[in-house]
Amino acid sequence: MWELLKKKRTIVTAGVAFAAALLIYSYSLKQREQANGFEKVLLTLSSPLMSVLSDSNRYFRSFWDDYISIVSAGKENRALRESVRQLNVRVIEAQDAVLENERLKKLLALKGTMQVPSVAAEVIGEESAPWFRSIVINRGSVDGLAEGMPVLATSGVAGRIVKVAASSSRVLLLTDHASSIAAMIQRSRARGVLKGKGGGLCSLEFTVREDDVKVGDIVTTSGIGGVFQKGRVLGEVTMVRKGEYGMFQTIDVRPAVNTYNLEEVLVLLQNVE
Repeated sequence: MWELLKKKRTIVTAGVAFAAALLIYSYSLKQREQANGFEKVLLTLSSPLMSVLSDSNRYFRSFWDDYISIVSAGKENRALRESVRQLNVRVIEAQDAVLENERLKKLLALKGTMQVPSVAAEVIGEESAPWFRSIVINRGSVDGLAEGMPVLATSGVAGRIVKVAASSSRVLLLTDHASSIAAMIQRSRARGVLKGKGGGLCSLEFTVREDDVKVGDIVTTSGIGGVFQKGRVLGEVTMVRKGEYGMFQTIDVRPAVNTYNLEEVLVLLQNVE
């Protein structure tokens, strides 16, 4: 705007001069009823200039009003974007709270079915490598946890406690290569040992060829060994292969618990030998 005034400096200066002259003569006109010839000529010559000045004034006023409107609109737009961002954050937080509440309700319902005391825990860390998979929970010896205690999720068995500190514990997941759980086929009662295969999968081993096992069968804990109570869900059979030779079948099992998405678990406070 200042640059524009500089470019039209001559016009502005002349306008100011004529305006001043006009004011002087206007004042003098008040002192008498009629203007003389010189005053009439001056008024005639100044009229176009006054028209230009009036148009310029309207132009600059309009320009300034438009500039103020643009600045105000920009500030309002930024404020609206920030309000939308905050609302989105609140909506996401509310949705997460609803989902967490649903998970905790299911965990509480599971806790109500237990015949032994249990403690709910939150997953606060995990360790994953090609040869092992475990998680860390926010409960430890001060909460009554001990090594070997079974760990459940709402959909089934998750694993067992292998290391305990004062306020945290490490859980060996059932998909870990070091994990083994006495199991059986729920439908036919065929028995075996559920072993972790890594990659979120398991296999049912030591099930003899003659046992009735089909794809889709549910695998549960057999209760042998005293760690897991009988009847806890482990997973579902996804593949059965009987070779021409050998005593046992090859059985793949998909765990009922998605070990990659665990957020809350239930630890059974039972004595483990």
